[in-house]
Amino acid sequence: MNPRIGVVGAGHFGRFHALKLRGRGLSGLHDPDAARAARVAEEAGCPVLDLPGLLAASDALVVATPTVHHAAVASAALRAGRHVLVEKPIAATLAEANALVALAAAQGRVLMVGQIERHSAAIRTLRAECAGRRLGHVEAVRVAPFRPRSLDVSVVLDLMIHDLDLILALADSPLDSVAAVGGRAVSDNTDWAVAHLGFASGMRATVTASRLAVGLERRLRAMGPEGELRVDFLARSLEFVAPGGAAPMEHLPGWGIERRSWTDHDSLEAEHDAFRAAIAGARPYEADGQAGRAALDAALRVEAALAG
Repeated sequence: MNPRIGVVGAGHFGRFHALKLRGRGLSGLHDPDAARAARVAEEAGCPVLDLPGLLAASDALVVATPTVHHAAVASAALRAGRHVLVEKPIAATLAEANALVALAAAQGRVLMVGQIERHSAAIRTLRAECAGRRLGHVEAVRVAPFRPRSLDVSVVLDLMIHDLDLILALADSPLDSVAAVGGRAVSDNTDWAVAHLGFASGMRATVTASRLAVGLERRLRAMGPEGELRVDFLARSLEFVAPGGAAPMEHLPGWGIERRSWTDHDSLEAEHDAFRAAIAGARPYEADGQAGRAALDAALRVEAALAG
């Protein structure tokens, strides 16, 4: 049986969640902006409910409010015995994140964080290619043109957190050191940032994020003793230069290039499918509360380095 899932928040991401859930167990929508809630609810074909009414009508909630409200809404849902998918970042502070993780465990409920990239075909391909490889340095770039949304948080919590989450998974090692540069340009929060990360394993990473770019750019390079991996996420291309690669390289005897691609799928739908599977008992599941907490911790350490 499909769980009944309600959505809290009718903004940019909340609307996407509601439309994706239409006809698939969407129980209702809540947003303090009545006019906005009515517009999105009409699109999604669901009722507008107050929060207690939405909790009563639902088995689970998607929390897509501004970040400052994540902890309060997710806590209310967990205390009511509901499963929760909360948009990233998991909370505004590490203390709030810790409390949510502890509460979900105490209640025996799913707490999933909307690190949607974990459900993308691109990241699944990349993680499969990197499995078992020794990485020395990873470079990630994620830049986009300015859009007047998500300005309640910095570019670190808006964009960079996706790559921080990925790099934490690739490193599989404690984050030892963080240095960063960045600045404001068009908002009250940091609009561009470059972070340098060091891990206990010896791996290093450089992560660049900006919401001031002329166009979209998303790429990653991973280097290590086994070769170099280059990924262009927009071009859906992955190249691995390594000993014995399928396409020999004249200037590097014994080495060659392996090329991969992938077929994109609907990452939000994949995220919802994973949420339903977790509710049904699938373990482990992607982007659980601990993973969301780790990504937030890394992002806040980057912000502290920026401020320091």
